[in-house]
Amino acid sequence: MDRNIYGYKCGACGHINYPYRMRCRKCGRTEYTNFELVPLPKRGKLLTHTRLHNPPADYMVPTLQLGMVELENGVRVLGQLEVPDPVAGMAVEAKVEVVRRTDYDSFYGMIFYPA
Repeated sequence: MDRNIYGYKCGACGHINYPYRMRCRKCGRTEYTNFELVPLPKRGKLLTHTRLHNPPADYMVPTLQLGMVELENGVRVLGQLEVPDPVAGMAVEAKVEVVRRTDYDSFYGMIFYPA
């Protein structure tokens, strides 16, 4: 099953907002019922990255690599990186996978791999 992360396309100006906001970032409209759910692209360019030491216990890893990625449609998202030697500007591709688990829940997010 292929999972997606969704953005919210403003019905007034067409700008894609992510994450969800009550007001469009571009035109400022507040008609929250006027947003259309659209799947975000999974390919993009790595803008910057960092390594988080001692993440919360739910992540069950000693360190967590995070990256800010600009997707093909210009939307920027923060996600986990599974890239051995990340370099700003490199092409990456996302898969929507479990990023964190608790006793009863699994939480999904974008994990970026080299393209």
